[in-house]
Amino acid sequence: MSLFGKKKEEEEKTEEAVAETEEQSDGVQTYIMEPSLQETHDLTHEILGEVEQVVMGKRPVLDMCAVGILAGGNILFEDNPGLAKTLLSNTFAQALGIKFKRVQFTPDLLPADITGIYIWNQKDQKFQFRRGPLFCNLLLADEINRAPPKTQAALLEAMQEHQVTIEGDTHKLPAPFVTLATQNPIESEGTYPLPDAQLDRFMMKLSVGYPGRPIERAILMKRKQRGKDEHEINAITTPEKLRNMQQSLENVQIDEGVIEYIVEIINRTREDPRVKVGSSPRGAQSLFKLSRALAVLNGRDYVIPDDIKRLSIYTLRHRIILKPEPRIKGVQTEEIISQILEEVEVPTTQGQLED
Repeated sequence: MSLFGKKKEEEEKTEEAVAETEEQSDGVQTYIMEPSLQETHDLTHEILGEVEQVVMGKRPVLDMCAVGILAGGNILFEDNPGLAKTLLSNTFAQALGIKFKRVQFTPDLLPADITGIYIWNQKDQKFQFRRGPLFCNLLLADEINRAPPKTQAALLEAMQEHQVTIEGDTHKLPAPFVTLATQNPIESEGTYPLPDAQLDRFMMKLSVGYPGRPIERAILMKRKQRGKDEHEINAITTPEKLRNMQQSLENVQIDEGVIEYIVEIINRTREDPRVKVGSSPRGAQSLFKLSRALAVLNGRDYVIPDDIKRLSIYTLRHRIILKPEPRIKGVQTEEIISQILEEVEVPTTQGQLED
């Protein structure tokens, strides 16, 4: 089997495991969450309901995307063309009721085409800043690895600090700000691999995958009934409401045992003999933030170790660099993460004991 075939098989196994976890987590809620968290939970499921009308049969991926946005993180989608990556991003922006901009990355795209530029205003006799598409709430960087590294680097400051510096002046981006980027597999022609520094700024790396036969048929039948290409999506939130939802996650409890669990997993990625570069501290921070968002999505106000398990592959696989020998043998970072999760002792949290 080719490396790409093995990778796709691993993606399918991951998706099945996530779907199984989702089914197990759909139990009846037996306690009352703090009001702001309950509202975040309810609104998130309303948003997912709207998006799922358009992007059908991909609920595990949609859940992870919603979790990433709630956690305020940037998300990288890697998959073949035509698998609804752009549609998914646009639909989420509509359901969230936030400002959406799309930039098609090409080999001739310049940094100023994204961030903006100073132009001379003849009337006022001074330079005036013209904002680029980066000034929005949700930016879709489409086919980001088709642009040269200099242009890719234009996003670094924006993704981490939510601001851009141009001609020595710092310009704050609208809040909230999230980047969803898509890239084609590195094997594709005309692509530039993303540098490690930029990959590390993506909180998650997801893959949409092909729909099954029944889902593909349902997509076509729904298009036939709709009678047009456009979808009608209701805006569930606003930028301000989304900010409040993100802030509400501070009320989610995370035990010291779970924090130690995260730290142990991260350190194991650095100690594995097959790994050249393990996860950075940003990987631990991402797991911390994402786990709180996943807990709320599943109707809890506390994090459990299963949240960390479910998120680890999505959060860490793009942060680990393998040594040449295991890479040549076809070892995947997903395999290493799975082995680490099997080996690390799972803590028992206070929330689980109360349940």
